[in-house]
Amino acid sequence: MTDQVLDGQTFAKLITGGAASLKANAEIVNDLNVFPIPDGDTGENMSLTIGGGLRNLNGKEETSIGKAARLLADGMLMSARGNSGVILSQLFAGIAESLSEKETATVQDVAEALKAGVKSAYAAVINPTEGTILTVAREAADYAASRIGENTTFQSFSSDYIAELKRSLDRTPELLATLKEAGVIDSGGAGLYYIADGVIRTANGEEPARGSVPHGTPAADLDFSKFDENSVMEFGYCTEFLLRLQSSKIDIPSFSVEQFTEQLKTLGDSIVCFQTGTIVKVHIHTMTPGVVLDRCQAYGEFLTLKIENMTLQHHEAEIRNRFPTEKSTGPKPYGLVTVATGEGIKSTFSDLGADYVIDGGQGKNPSTEDFMEAFDAVNARVIYVLPNNGNIVMAAKQAAKLYQKADVRVVESKNIGDGYAALTMLSYDSDDADAIENDLREAMQGVITGMVTRSIRNATIDGVAIEEGHFIGFTDKHMLASAAENTPTALALLEKLGAGEHDFLIAIYGAATTDAQRDAFRKGIAGAYPNMELYEIDGGQEVYDFLLILQ
Repeated sequence: MTDQVLDGQTFAKLITGGAASLKANAEIVNDLNVFPIPDGDTGENMSLTIGGGLRNLNGKEETSIGKAARLLADGMLMSARGNSGVILSQLFAGIAESLSEKETATVQDVAEALKAGVKSAYAAVINPTEGTILTVAREAADYAASRIGENTTFQSFSSDYIAELKRSLDRTPELLATLKEAGVIDSGGAGLYYIADGVIRTANGEEPARGSVPHGTPAADLDFSKFDENSVMEFGYCTEFLLRLQSSKIDIPSFSVEQFTEQLKTLGDSIVCFQTGTIVKVHIHTMTPGVVLDRCQAYGEFLTLKIENMTLQHHEAEIRNRFPTEKSTGPKPYGLVTVATGEGIKSTFSDLGADYVIDGGQGKNPSTEDFMEAFDAVNARVIYVLPNNGNIVMAAKQAAKLYQKADVRVVESKNIGDGYAALTMLSYDSDDADAIENDLREAMQGVITGMVTRSIRNATIDGVAIEEGHFIGFTDKHMLASAAENTPTALALLEKLGAGEHDFLIAIYGAATTDAQRDAFRKGIAGAYPNMELYEIDGGQEVYDFLLILQ
């Protein structure tokens, strides 16, 4: 990197180093979760998000920093997972917008881009909270920009930026009481720090602290025996490409991505299509990729192209969920997408009326693109979304904002209990989209959800002393109980939740909960709450031994 200007290829190299640093330290970021629960996922979410951006950027050899930044931001937008990933994607979206017209960038340009990124990220959060990645990004950008002078170089600017970023990160516990009590700094801000540290190390010719460039979730080895010489194509091809519109073929200003998408609907399913400038991103599941390519090439030329046989990509059950064999004659009036993990919970949600259950939850946050593919599969004019996890709400809302083929309404369910309660009241009989949404929201009012899992570190939260390896019981963001075993923790949690004031309890047992523990739990409920009706679900979820829903 020179002290004068930054071009697209250097930008790509620096971001690759930043992403490698984040991946190498993702577990450290995960462990900064305020609640000491397993599968903290901030580091993983941020790493997968920036990794998706790099997949969209790598191999392009783009010399324009504006175009390189846009490719990175577009890839991150579709790969964003969790609140931290969505905020990170919005930071880079603002950076890309600020650099959009530039072939190279000066120090001043970079400073303005970082501030634009902060503005974009704040705008994406309905109620921004200080003491988070937002604060860290803002204070570092403002400080480094304020110190720019005639002799400022990229090196000195970067030093100022990361120095203030670290100071701001260290201050986050003073701004958020929950961080201070838990004895941790903000995890999202730490993720940003590791990205910046990797960028600077790469600029100085050093290797990232450890690890390598993230490429998202590793793909399983392809089993070619799944499609031999006697197989019949049933599931089609996952086809993805970037199409550059060409003025020699069409009148670009009059191009309509909506009309373009309507043409794609006649050729396949699970369509994701959006336009950025003169580039159109397309994802489609189709039986005839050649026809799709011929049709699309009438509009421009391909920048990237990927075609995969879905029989080799996924297990059959997954394919059937994403690529229905029976073509729908048209969109139905209403549909619902929800998120859950654990076969028992997913089955229950489907039985209650969910059209599409995305496999995800704590430690397994779906991406923006996962939601958009689900919307396509539902094929309804109005689609309601129950995220069932506070860390998934932003990705759902980002997908809803991008999706143009339906009226998508995110009902901000924060846990499985909210989602369960909403689904039990699901009815489209009124044929009134607003009334249906209000009914889903009202159904969640008054529902209390408690969660029991094992602690991964010592901590004191909300006055509850916790030992590593013991179980903890909490609701939303409030720690209420801890004990050496899961069943006593669950019973203590229910007492703290005021279970005696409720008539109905849904207990969802996790994969690790034994028959003996379930029997002990039933006896505890019968003794403490003889008039309470207990409904049990074998949820099969990995993280939580008990999910307890009081109605």
